[in-house]
Amino acid sequence: MLSEEFVSAICGAPLSSNTAIAKDVGIYFHSLSPTYSVKSTFKKSSSPVNGLAVSETHVFAAQHEKAYVHVYSRLRGNQEAFVAFPERIRCLTLAGDVLILGTTEGRLMLWETCTGRLVSTPARHVQAVSCVAATPYHVLTGSDDSDIHVWSLLQLLELDSAAEHQPQRSLSNHRAAITGLSVSPSVSSDTNFCVSASKDKSCIIWNYQTGDALRTLLFPSSPLCLSLDPSSRAICVSCDDGSLYVTEVFSEKPLLGPGAEEATTVVQISSPFGATQPDVGPASCLSWSYDGTMLLTGHPKGQIMRWDVAENKSPVELANLNAAVTNVLFISPFPAERPTKTVNIIKPSQAERTYALAVQFESYPGSETGFDSLLNASGFPNQAMENAIAAFNQPAAESATEQELRKQNEELWEIINEQKALQKQTLQRYVEAKSSR
Repeated sequence: MLSEEFVSAICGAPLSSNTAIAKDVGIYFHSLSPTYSVKSTFKKSSSPVNGLAVSETHVFAAQHEKAYVHVYSRLRGNQEAFVAFPERIRCLTLAGDVLILGTTEGRLMLWETCTGRLVSTPARHVQAVSCVAATPYHVLTGSDDSDIHVWSLLQLLELDSAAEHQPQRSLSNHRAAITGLSVSPSVSSDTNFCVSASKDKSCIIWNYQTGDALRTLLFPSSPLCLSLDPSSRAICVSCDDGSLYVTEVFSEKPLLGPGAEEATTVVQISSPFGATQPDVGPASCLSWSYDGTMLLTGHPKGQIMRWDVAENKSPVELANLNAAVTNVLFISPFPAERPTKTVNIIKPSQAERTYALAVQFESYPGSETGFDSLLNASGFPNQAMENAIAAFNQPAAESATEQELRKQNEELWEIINEQKALQKQTLQRYVEAKSSR
C-alpha cells in the first residue's frame, strides 16, 4: 500500500494545558496510511497561513509577524539555520532550490538556497503579499490590496540585470484582499490556469499567461483558503461560515472548455460539500491528497479533519494539536528526479559577490561510462594510455561534415572537367570549320 504523509504547522500559544501534547512543537510530520501516526516534530516555530514550504531535504517556516525564517533539516532532524530578512515575511513557497517569499511591505524576495543569492523586487503591491504560488516558469503573488501579479521566474533570477523587476501583468478583478492562490501544474498557454480567492466572496479562474478572467464563482460567505485537486479538475474552497465547497471544473455544465458558458457569466455556488461544527470552526488551510480522494483541513481550535471526497461522508477528526493549525501540506509520493541535492543551505546575501554552488550530486543510475572509470581510477589507467597512443598512430577519421564536403568537392570537379571537355570540343570544331573555308 502506498504510504501517504503530510506536514502540519501551528501558530500561537497552546489552547489548553494538555500534557499529552509535547511542548514547544511547531511543525509535525504525520503518516496517514496505512495507519495514522506522528513520525517526527520540529520545535520553536509559529508559522502563519501560507508560511510553510517543504522540500525533500529541508523545511522552511516563516515566523508570524517577524522577519525570520526557520530552516529545518529533514536529513538530520534538527533546526539548521535561523535566517533574518530585511522585512517581515508574510508567505512563502518553493520553486526547486529557490525559496520565494512575500513580505508585509508588498515586496517579493527570491533566495537561492544552494548559493545564498537573494533577489528583491520593488514594492509592486501597495499592501502585504498574502499568498504566493509558483510554476517552473512563473510566480504569482496575491495581496491584501486585491491585486494579483504574474512574474516571470526566469527574469527574476536573471544575472547582471540592471533593470527594476516588474510583473508581466496584473489581474485586478477582485475588490477585496486575496486570501488564496492555487495554480494548475500545466505549463501550456492553452490549458494552464490559476484560481484566486478573495474576501469579496468570490473566486476567479484565470488564464494567467494572457490575463483573461475565465470564470467567476460567487459564494455565500468569504473564502479563507482554496486548493486545486492534483489533476486540476475540481476546486475546494473553505469559507468563514464553516462551509466547505467542492466545485468540479469539467462537469455536465463545465466551467471551462467546450460547452462552457461565456466568461462574463457569474456562477453562484450555494450547495456546500460539507460543514464543520461550531466548536471546530472554519478551516484556515486545506490540502488535497495526491489520489484526489481525500481532503485534510486545519482549524483554528487545533483540529485536523479528514474529509472523504469519494464517499462524501462526515469529516473525521484526525488529530488535535492544541493550537491554531495554519498549514497542512501533503508530501508528494513521487520522488523528484534531480541530478543534485541541497544538503546544507547557504544563508542569503544581497551583497554583489561571486556565488559558489553548494550541492551534492546524486548517484548516476545508468551504466558506467568511460568518464566514470577515469574519474574513479588512480592516475591514468593503462588501457586509457594505450587507446590514446593508438589514436595518435591512426589517421584522423573524417567527420560526417568533412565527408559531405569532400563529396561535394568531387561532384563540382566532375562538373568543371565536363565543362572543360565540352569547351575544348567546341573550340576544336570551330578551328576545323574555319580551316575548311
